Amino acid sequence: MRKNFTDVDLNRSVGNLLRLGVILSVITSLIGFVKLFLEGFEMPKKYRLLDMGTSSEKVWSHFWETLCKGEGMAIIQLGILMLIFTPLMRIIFALIGYLKEKDYVYVIISSIVLAIMAVSFFTGYAH
Repeated sequence: MRKNFTDVDLNRSVGNLLRLGVILSVITSLIGFVKLFLEGFEMPKKYRLLDMGTSSEKVWSHFWETLCKGEGMAIIQLGILMLIFTPLMRIIFALIGYLKEKDYVYVIISSIVLAIMAVSFFTGYAH
């Protein structure tokens, strides 16, 4: 017989998700720090990317390019991004749990919070 999904199950699952996100972020960042140390603490050579006129597409493409090369700074940035996305995943995970529980008040609240976070994330580079 199938057990119903309860609040305790949801809280436990969300807690595990948050722990996993933080642990993976820390491990990724530590790997990046070790790699950066082995690289001789070389700072990025393209400081012009920090200019206010730089588009978000250039910043993201440079990030992916350096990450694919395995540069330590990019690995650290990936760890930080993982840490930033952990609460976002928590909201998505909770939203799914509330849908399973048919708790539509919390589904609406979670959807609003998710929309606010998405808007703030995607408009963060607005000039």
